Amino acid sequence: MEYFSSGFTLGILGGGQLGKMMLYETRKFDIRTKVMDASEDAPCRIACNEFVIGSLMDYNTVYEFGKTVDVLTIEIENVNLDALEKLEDEGKKVFPPTKALRIIQNKAKQKLFYVDHNVPTADFQRFAYVSEIKDSIQNGGLDFPFVWKAAQFGYDGQGVQVVREQKDLEGLPPGECITEEMVNFKNELAVIVARSASGEVKTYPVVEMEFHPEANQVEYVICPARISEEVAQKAQEVALNVSEEIKHVGLLAVEMFQTQEDEILVNEVAPRPHNSGYYSIEGSYTNQFEQHLRAILDIPLGNTDSKVAGIMVNLVGAEGHTGEVVYENIDAIMAMSGVTPHIYGKKVTRPFRKMGHVTIVNEDVKEARTIAQKVKETIKVVSK
Repeated sequence: MEYFSSGFTLGILGGGQLGKMMLYETRKFDIRTKVMDASEDAPCRIACNEFVIGSLMDYNTVYEFGKTVDVLTIEIENVNLDALEKLEDEGKKVFPPTKALRIIQNKAKQKLFYVDHNVPTADFQRFAYVSEIKDSIQNGGLDFPFVWKAAQFGYDGQGVQVVREQKDLEGLPPGECITEEMVNFKNELAVIVARSASGEVKTYPVVEMEFHPEANQVEYVICPARISEEVAQKAQEVALNVSEEIKHVGLLAVEMFQTQEDEILVNEVAPRPHNSGYYSIEGSYTNQFEQHLRAILDIPLGNTDSKVAGIMVNLVGAEGHTGEVVYENIDAIMAMSGVTPHIYGKKVTRPFRKMGHVTIVNEDVKEARTIAQKVKETIKVVSK
């Protein structure tokens, strides 16, 4: 394998926390890395071999960067796909492939893809402009409540809004979007599928996600999900089917709803390491970041089983705090059994900004969940 302790260079587009955690693994294997991000304070800066400041959406910047590396991957899907396509045409290895990214990058295209490939998903409508939603409501084509999603550039709860009445439409970005039927679900679940360049496939256990009611962000990820074996099996099958149809290489995180009738509906997917797999750093035999590297470099995939139950708590900026970050009571949580904080290296906090996460591992998932609650109540992400 020419990847280890050699001149081989892995390029990563995006320098955020996902990239930083991927770099834990490239350091472990001594794989040389080059990262590009628009921010000079990107978390990846301290951990890669070479850091380049540049716009991920600019054609020439992405194209020129791609020419200087041997394999190119992403840690965020909002990148210039025309540049990636040109690199692929010239023989550069780009994972996930641009074809998969084109489906995923636009939520309207993603939903249409599900319909065309018999993937179960919530009913939706596609709109070129938000103003068309108002027309549709007036004409009886759309009823409250529904979920509005921007077609592009949504992340971390941004670009998603529950619309219960007319005034909830005010202030939404005017461009292309979808509206989705509100699903009356029992649980939000996720399955991460790893697919290597030569087609080896493995899935991680089904996880359960508990969301913050206002921020549309995951508060807790619980592995294993507290669901029946039958529902878990169904979720795994749906995730594998989506992976097979999209033909990604690397990781695909498939977020799903478990309905009141125990049906599985796909919400959306992410073609990269994902918040729902953070628990795996401490909880799994092969964590998701190492697995992503194995998949894109076509190394045999690792064991996806959990060693112990794992729960992840997101650390987000407290409301009413913007400025230089302080982590209050971090020593108190580190005194708890099985608790490991991960701090992303963002120097400035603001309300609901993802600043880090904490993993809690325990033989017993109930006990892990109790400790997770204590962690959540104890640590505070505030400003000076």
